[in-house]
Amino acid sequence: MGNMMYAYVSHPDTAPNISKPPSFDPLTGFENGRKERTVKATREELDQARIPLEKRDYCVDDFMAFMKCRDGNFPFVLSKCSHEKHVYEECEYQDFVLRMKEYEREKRLLERQKRIQQKDAAEELGD
Repeated sequence: MGNMMYAYVSHPDTAPNISKPPSFDPLTGFENGRKERTVKATREELDQARIPLEKRDYCVDDFMAFMKCRDGNFPFVLSKCSHEKHVYEECEYQDFVLRMKEYEREKRLLERQKRIQQKDAAEELGD
């Protein structure tokens, strides 16, 4: 509810568009760079394993390990594959947290850009 209020009512001009990539340089503010996120599995491996499209994200490697364990230990999935399931769910959670941090970063950079533009406009009027 808070994000909806922010995006559509109180600050529609500085709310990031979630359907578009970030508009600012992803390395701004990271002097040592950022860790690149990669997937080990290839598209052919994902197709061969019949991984659904909604699961093909940065956690697909952990999902494949969980599914392999599940297939190998079918009746005892809860007891034998709990570690693989935990690793996959933790990866999904960390991916969610990272996406929320990226959204917040974009929002703050848009607000900063707006403040700078307002300051420049006020200085032009003052001169």
